[in-house]
Amino acid sequence: MKISDDDPAYIVRFKAAFTKYLNQRRENINLQWLKVATALDPRFKDLKCLPRAEREPVWAKLSELVKGEEPALQPLGEENPEPPKKKTALLLIGSDSESDEETLEDNTVERYKAEHSASLDQCPLKWWSEHTAVYSKMAHIARKYLGTPATTVPCERLFSLAGHIVQKRRSSFSPENVNKMVCLSDWWKKEK
Repeated sequence: MKISDDDPAYIVRFKAAFTKYLNQRRENINLQWLKVATALDPRFKDLKCLPRAEREPVWAKLSELVKGEEPALQPLGEENPEPPKKKTALLLIGSDSESDEETLEDNTVERYKAEHSASLDQCPLKWWSEHTAVYSKMAHIARKYLGTPATTVPCERLFSLAGHIVQKRRSSFSPENVNKMVCLSDWWKKEK
């Protein structure tokens, strides 16, 4: 994208505009969010993609998030569930420290860091659903960060496909039939 003397004027203008646009996009990226999302992905939690100096602030931010996170909701239908604070209080009866609850939350992040990384072909959201009992607060945060699609392409494809199915000739389809047609079309394309 460097401008050379051989470039015509319209290429020079294009390169300058495109470089300016890319720089604006780079400035608007929320890198802190991306770093925390990477730490919450059990496949890449070692953060080898970051320089060593940038890794510890990511874990500090994650510890802050865990401390500020509300406890995970109890499943419906459970009779007389015991609040999590009571369980923690029972464990800390003999404790003389006021910061034991903070230590337990920090310990959660440290235990997660010490656990082996997941395999590259494993789904991170499935991993978190399997480990919700061990890391309840972190699992809730991970669903927030990792549940965000990285791109809108699948949504755009779905709307495009639905637009091809629902045309003037087929405008009387019920919503249920449109859903069925979209699913059938998708399955049919996967079989090819």
